[in-house]
Amino acid sequence: MTINFIAVLVCAIWSMVLGALWYGPLFGKKWMEILGVNAKDKKAREEMQKSAGPLYGIQFLLTLFQVYVLAYYIQGWEEASGLVNALWIWAAFIMPMVAASAMWNNDSRKVSWARFLIQAGYQLILFVSFGLILGLWQ
Repeated sequence: MTINFIAVLVCAIWSMVLGALWYGPLFGKKWMEILGVNAKDKKAREEMQKSAGPLYGIQFLLTLFQVYVLAYYIQGWEEASGLVNALWIWAAFIMPMVAASAMWNNDSRKVSWARFLIQAGYQLILFVSFGLILGLWQ
């Protein structure tokens, strides 16, 4: 099996772009509310962004690894497309883990559902994108 490393890199870069959009203009205000951050407190936002800086690098490396493994998985299941593979992985592994992290905390039911929908929605769009990119660039 050969992996298209350009496709893996494109997927990892895309994850950062999508994350910036998803947790920024699309759902950023609600996400900050869930985290208990006042969106209008510029100093708190800047401090949060500053402390998150090194985490972006770690997240990028973890995503590279994730996409690399997904690419191998997609190539192994020849009867299914990259998209189908990615959807199965999301449904069987990603979504249940996101659901568990949203359910088993001290948040209200409303906040837990919002957390789940935002995070699971992001992961669904991300994995569909990964499946399409990896499937097309095999």
